[in-house]
Parts: sequence; structure tokens; C-alpha cells
Amino acid sequence: MRLILRRDVANVWLQGTASGPDGRAAMRWQIEQEKASGPPGPLQTPARDPSFPLKASDFEAFHAGRESALHDLLGAYPCERGGKAGTRFAVWAPRAHRVSVVGSFNEWEGEAHPMSPVGDAGVWERFVPGVGPGALYKFRVGSGTDGAAGGLPLEVDKADPLGRAAEVRPGTASRVVSTAPHGWTDAAWVETRRERATPGVPISIYEVHPGSWRRNADGSWLGYRALARELLPYVADLGFTHIELLPVMEHPYDGSWGYQTVGYFAPTSRYGPPEDFAHFVDEAHRLGLGVVLDWVPGHFGPDLHGLRTFDGAPLYEMGEESRAVHPDWGTLAFDFDRPEVVSFLLSSARCWIEHYHVDGLRVDAVASMLHLDYSRDEGEWEPNELGGRENLGAIAFLKGLSEMAHRDFPGVLLFAEESSAWPGVTAPVDEGGLGFDFKWNMGWMNDTLRVLAAPPERRPHLHRHLTFSLHYAHSERYLLPLSHDEVVHLKCSLVEKMPGTDEEKFAGLRLLLGYMWTHPGAKLLFMGGEIGERREWDEDGALDWGLPDASANPAHRAHRGLRRWVRALNRLYASEPALHAFDHRPEGFEWLDVHDASHSVLSYVRWRPEWEGAVVVVANFSATAWPRYRIALPEAGPYRVLLDSGDPDFGGSGRTAPPARAEVVTHHGRPASLPIDLPPLGFLVLTRSEEPGRGGQAA
Repeated sequence: MRLILRRDVANVWLQGTASGPDGRAAMRWQIEQEKASGPPGPLQTPARDPSFPLKASDFEAFHAGRESALHDLLGAYPCERGGKAGTRFAVWAPRAHRVSVVGSFNEWEGEAHPMSPVGDAGVWERFVPGVGPGALYKFRVGSGTDGAAGGLPLEVDKADPLGRAAEVRPGTASRVVSTAPHGWTDAAWVETRRERATPGVPISIYEVHPGSWRRNADGSWLGYRALARELLPYVADLGFTHIELLPVMEHPYDGSWGYQTVGYFAPTSRYGPPEDFAHFVDEAHRLGLGVVLDWVPGHFGPDLHGLRTFDGAPLYEMGEESRAVHPDWGTLAFDFDRPEVVSFLLSSARCWIEHYHVDGLRVDAVASMLHLDYSRDEGEWEPNELGGRENLGAIAFLKGLSEMAHRDFPGVLLFAEESSAWPGVTAPVDEGGLGFDFKWNMGWMNDTLRVLAAPPERRPHLHRHLTFSLHYAHSERYLLPLSHDEVVHLKCSLVEKMPGTDEEKFAGLRLLLGYMWTHPGAKLLFMGGEIGERREWDEDGALDWGLPDASANPAHRAHRGLRRWVRALNRLYASEPALHAFDHRPEGFEWLDVHDASHSVLSYVRWRPEWEGAVVVVANFSATAWPRYRIALPEAGPYRVLLDSGDPDFGGSGRTAPPARAEVVTHHGRPASLPIDLPPLGFLVLTRSEEPGRGGQAA
């Protein structure tokens, strides 16, 4: 039998069978590399039977930077050997002099279970009978000396880099868990995932920090199962297509929000065991929600029990501390020039997608990965081998990640939080791009918030910031983010960014969200934005759910109305092809009037496929009403209002009532126009109605 994993990367033959230590037959695999026409990509070698001892040859792909299933080789794996149940432990520590597995099963005694090297692979292995799921453990790694003359070997207890679970902080030990697959019920969802990821499909994401969306009455966290019961139906009811979780990979420091990761294969134990996280994803799929995880492959937490100087010297991080320590965050940058690190990260991505069925990964801080001089002054970084500032290893890794994800998991989405002008972030790898599905549009976010936070009288001078994003909106596949980063560190909540009275603040926020939902690009909104949360986000608290509660807050109308507005925007976005079908193609968007800075008004049209109809958007960024403001229209005839931010149901002060028919009066080169009494900070979406007698009613 011959298996081809990828024709230009590797051929795999079933070499034969042999009896294992417990008498069972086992498959022996041989991997032969073939010369490829391009750079080799990541592969997943066949699953290994943990009941057999590891061999150095098992790690050839790992050492080549092409292994994407390292979690099948390393870590803690319950199994049987010689008829005895126990756990196989394995860890990569190539410079260690001695490694032991210590834990709750041997009273943390380093002499009890020393590990053995696996040939020259730099890997240590030990099978410990009687150890099963629930046991706590670490690896005691001996390397070097304590620095004193004739000093003793230095030993440090390390959490398992491939650990699938950990104890709740402040504990730092890894935990043995069952590797039996979850009883998934989402086969139909996974099979149709590709259909929901094609260009032109609506994507609207609700971003969540699981620990601070809502808390129990005693202030404790909701677990994964409670979040599945409470959070997921809430998000589905609002009409979002996806939920994105800030990093749930294990991390010791709450204040890092998960971005200082230590456990790249372990759902954080704060909210429950791994099987509860799997249940959360399964339930999301049952409710029609995709799950996206924030993932941090650029840098990791500096904690001594983690990856830092794992075997006594830099192993996962860059070799020199000046290059390894990130100046902005104090974290350590991964060494993408080390093939084993690339294999480690590829395997982490595969684990979340394959084992936990997640539908996408949002890759954090991509700009810091791509640029060797990111946040560094001259003399604090070294040029690459070509003399440039690009991190060639990181570029190759990101391309390999994209190839693996799209080849092996069609429909899984990759999002790049990339803030520089790097070209081709969403271009296919075979066309020289990085291969992401979406790039965060940080320019749109910064420019738009700058205008909306300014006093209305200043906005005519800032008008170009509202329109500049359309100059490049179709150069990449963009996502428009109003994320957690915009509501922390004294930046104010979204509603409190808006100037003016309370009524004007909410009108301004409805205007912002309306502009976002009708602007080309996928959407992302951080939790609390939909209810007009007043406070900055605090990871140690919860959203103020009393705000939209009619019984607790007499002024609830604006907060409840805002939530209805978000729901209405999502429903229109999903149901109206003009707002998503041409989202990433320039022919789907056309300005009707882009130049009216003096009134701070924008009007534009979003076309349906084949130009079979359109929606017209009118946005007044001024706090002044403009009576009988004339709007250019693509054609004459009857029009009706699809959405009006002034609707009292949305917390507004009154609906706009435009004339029922557009006049055959040319305006801005268009054949028809409509005079509208445009309210201050008003936002309208119009569409042409059917003529009477032709299948519809005029407005």
C-alpha cells in the first residue's frame, strides 16, 4: 500500500508490520523525501501507536520543520505497554544532561522516573505504569550548573510544551488527560464548512473574552458549559455568524488576556477541562456559529516554568536575549529559523483545528513576526541573510501554515492582525502572498474612530479620513475590527468615545456601526459594543448587564435599542446580497457623493450581483439636521427604507420619512434623486421598491 500525502513533498510507504511490546501488530512507516519544485510544505505523518517506544526516525519531519502532528509524538499519552496501563511521557530537550518526569504519582521525586533519550533525536521518553488521566506532572530538566565553582547541575521543573491540560493557576503543572475523541455531533457542519468560507459570504464576528463577558453571582468565571448555555444563544440571536475567543490557550497571567501563552495545546483550565471546551465548540456549531480562536505564534510568555530556556538555553526563542525579548510586551519571540519550532507551531494550529473543530485562527501581531526591526531601534536587530529587515523564517512559516490549513481543512479561515503595509497578506501562496483569508483593516478602524471621536464641527476638516479606506479596500480581503484593543488603556468604551449629549453619543455609535456594516469587508465587534457598555473593558470584571435591563435601568431604551440595531444590521447584512456578495470586488461599491465635506454627509451604493438592484446608504456625520437634502440615486422609481438609525425601536428620536418616489432630477451625474429631511447623525439604508403591478408595493 502506498500513500501520497502531498505529491511534491513526501511519499509514504507502509513498510510492514511488527509485534509491539504488548503483542499487538503495529505499522511501521518510512518517509522518503522527494525533491520538490518549490519549498517543502508541512505534512502530517500517519498516527503513531503510543504503545510502542519512540524511535529517532519518528522525528525526521520534526527536525525538518515539516511535522504538523507533533502532539501525537510528544507530551503525555495514556496507553498500554506490556499489558500494563499507564502513560507515555516524551519531551524535546536536546541539550539536557538529564530529564525526569515528576508529579503527583511519585511525590515529585526526581529520582523515581528518569527518562531515556530517543537515539539522537534530542527527545526523552518514559512510560510510567499506573499513571492515568488526572495526574499532575512536570519535566525536571537538568542542564549546565548553578555557576559556582564545581557547582551542581541545574535542574528546573518545566510544564509540558505539548501538554493537553494544566492545573488552574496559580498552579503551573500539566495534567494528564484522556486522548479519546470527543463525541462530536457536528459532522454536517464540518462537511459544509467550505461553503461558508467562499468569497462573498457574510462574515460577522462577536469577539469575546470568556472570563469577563458575564460572571457567576459569586464573581467566579462561567465555565465552558455555562458559556455554551448562556453566551452562544445570545450571540446567535444577535445574528452573528462567528464567535471569536481571545486566547484560550493556557496562560498563567490573567492580565495578559491570554496573549502570553504557555500551553499551546491546552484549553485554559480556568473554564473547565478540555472535553468541556470541545462541548462548547460542538454547541456553537449546532446553533449555526463558527468558532474562531485568537492564536499567538509570534511570541510566548516569559514564565520560567514554560518554554523559556527550556533545556538550560534558548530553545524555542531566539538565541540572544536582546533579540528574543519583545520590547513592547516583555514576551519572547519564537525562533522561526529553528525547524523544530516551526513544527511545534504548525502542530499547535492543527491540534486546535483537528481535535477541537475550530473554524478559524486569528493570528496575533503578524507585523511583529514579519519585521525583524519591529519596535526596535538601530543596533537592536540584525538584518537577514539578504541584508533586509524581513524575517524570512516567519514568512516561510506563515506560508506553510496557510498551505496546511487550506489543504487539509477546506473552509477553515485564517485572519491576520497585520498593521503594516505588507503586500499580499491575503494573496495565495502560489502567487507570492502569505495566504491568509482576511487581513484586519486597522487603517479603517483608526481613521473612522478618529472622525467619530471628534466634535462634529471638526469633522468637515477630517472628511477624507472617512473615505480614504475605499482607495485600498479591495487590495486585500479585509475585516473591519472594533476589537478589545479599542476599549482599554484609557481609550474609553465605544459609546463614551462619542462626543455630545447622551442622545448624541448613542446616535453617533449607531452611525458608526451602520457605516461599518455597509462598508466593504467582514465585521468584528467586541462584546459590550452592542449594548453601549459605559466602562472600559476590565478582564477582572464583567459587562454591566443592568444597562439593557428594563427593570434595573429606567434609561434602558438607548441600550436596548442599540442591541436591536446590531441585530438588525446583522440580519440585513446576511439577507441582502448587495452588502456581501461583492464585498471584496470593487464593482460592488460606488460613491454617489463623496465630496460633501461641508455637510459631513456620505452617500454610496452597494450593488447586487449582475447589477440586479442595489442598496443606497446615506450617512450624516454632522450633528446638524439638513432639511430636504438631495440624494443622488442610480435610477428613478419608488424607494423604501430598509434601516433607519432614528427609529425609536433602535433608541432613536424618530423615523425619517423620505418621499415615496425618486424624482427624475439629475444630481451628481445620476439620473434621479430624492430630497430627504436628514436628521443629525442619521443613517439610512434605502432600496428601490417594485413598481405596483410588478410583484411589489410602492412605499
